[in-house]
Amino acid sequence: MNLLEVLRGRFYQALENWAPDPATAAALVKPATDSKFGDYQANAAMSLGKAMGKPPRQVAEELLARLKWDDILEKPEIAGPGFINLKFKTEYLEGLLSQAAVDSRIGISPVAKPGRYVIDFSGPNVAKPMHVGHLRSTILGESLARLLRFLGHDVITDNHLGDWGTQFGILIHGYRTKLDAENLKKNPVAELARLYVEVRKDFKTAGDEDEGTPGDPVQDACRLETAKLHRGDAENIALWQKFMPACLEEIEAIYNRLDVHFDHVLGESFYQPMLGGVVEDLLARGIARESQGAVGVFLTEEGPPSLIRKSDGAFTYTTTDLATIDYRIREFQPTDILYVVDSRQALHFQNLFETARRWGRTGTDHGPRLVHVAFGSVLGSDRKPIKTRDGKAVANLDQLLDESVRLAGEIFDANKAEDADPSSRSSVTEAVGMGAVKYADLSQNRTTDYVFSWEKMMAMEGNTATYMQYAYARCQSILKKADVTPETINTKASIHLRAQEERALAMQLLRMEEILLVAASDLRPNVITGYLWDLAKAYSVFFQNCPVLKAPSELLPSRLLLCYLVARSLRLGLNLLGIRVIERM
Repeated sequence: MNLLEVLRGRFYQALENWAPDPATAAALVKPATDSKFGDYQANAAMSLGKAMGKPPRQVAEELLARLKWDDILEKPEIAGPGFINLKFKTEYLEGLLSQAAVDSRIGISPVAKPGRYVIDFSGPNVAKPMHVGHLRSTILGESLARLLRFLGHDVITDNHLGDWGTQFGILIHGYRTKLDAENLKKNPVAELARLYVEVRKDFKTAGDEDEGTPGDPVQDACRLETAKLHRGDAENIALWQKFMPACLEEIEAIYNRLDVHFDHVLGESFYQPMLGGVVEDLLARGIARESQGAVGVFLTEEGPPSLIRKSDGAFTYTTTDLATIDYRIREFQPTDILYVVDSRQALHFQNLFETARRWGRTGTDHGPRLVHVAFGSVLGSDRKPIKTRDGKAVANLDQLLDESVRLAGEIFDANKAEDADPSSRSSVTEAVGMGAVKYADLSQNRTTDYVFSWEKMMAMEGNTATYMQYAYARCQSILKKADVTPETINTKASIHLRAQEERALAMQLLRMEEILLVAASDLRPNVITGYLWDLAKAYSVFFQNCPVLKAPSELLPSRLLLCYLVARSLRLGLNLLGIRVIERM
């Protein structure tokens, strides 16, 4: 149930055939900024007054005379120049919550018009260990996939691995010139990472890997190895095949630990046979042209082109991305393709999407919507983006996750209940550790940078995963003490909202569909974490002021149902973030 849409629907009916642009006016129904004035507020009278040539307060009065409200609302109040304050009847909220208690989706409806989303996320370079810089794309993409699927959309996830690009030219050059064979046997991924860093140290300039810096002998050698690989050179292909298995195995272990899943893992190498055709087609259509032996798409006359084939014959990331768009459209027929990628790649995607438009693969009246779901950087304590290129000591992602679990173990040992099962320690600390890392990231506005902080992410108080997991466990503890389970709880009992704290909690529970739709529309999981924080706070106030187990007999079933609904809502919200709940902490 979406309370906001219920109200907007009622206002649209009242505005239709009376006011100009009723849809826009109805959309001005918003959540109240202060609950003491009501649950929601209609703000259309001011703009309508100007359009209709009437005082806003008169417009508000006439609008209320047309509005059907008495079955769901207390009498609306007009405030100030024409704001309309709206408060739901308590019995209406009680009925909705009683219905939600017996609904498998706790009253949240699937979208009326589902789309088909392809979500491209994570995409690490397979020749290097995953590090904290990969974290945002991986968990943001997984959360968006879970959210959109729950809302009823068809979602296809694709991990576009960097398994063919210029980094392999760097590795092949390093393999030929700097290899430690013993290290390669002991830890292949670590040795390949070392080679990558050591070769880049020899670059005279820090030129972009894909475009390169002409005249740098080491970069020239790496580009030559890349070009040979792309042309199918037998030795370079054999080295590529030698590098791949261990790299893929280590990456998959990280994904399993993070509970991240993909429908497809189609790396750059999958599209290699298509790249020549892409270049030839763009040339034939006049979208690309040759320049100094290379082929590029000139999107502006002044700026540099987007290269799709370099002068040495090697293809670029842009070529692969164009082939990927073409393949996804033909194979999956999506309505939307989302790229969950660092905001520093904004120019690349701007040029890519424009090239795809000129190529006829997408447009305003056909093809999928292409969206760069940009996000900021994870910063170190020096407030600079964490990266591995410069060889500085940065914990690999698996080491970071180990540390998070270790810290979760300290929390478990310091706060465990007397009846805690020692055998549960491992599963609990893994859930708390993984949850802390994910929630700390997902609770940030994705477009902003954030400083990685163990202290903040592991806190037992505040807007953290640990606190949400604890709130869920507290609900479960109450239900256990009452000797009820999801199978035996009397979900047919009526909910009674006698206390102010009960009603406030009810409003939070009934806002979840509204919140999930906003999170999906904006592609921002932090909207969900903000909601969970509000729900947990409302539950805490309810818990402190409204006894549950010691409630009067006529209120006990209702308050148990409220606890049950809070637990289900927390579990759903955390699951959409990829975070496991814990039955007992």
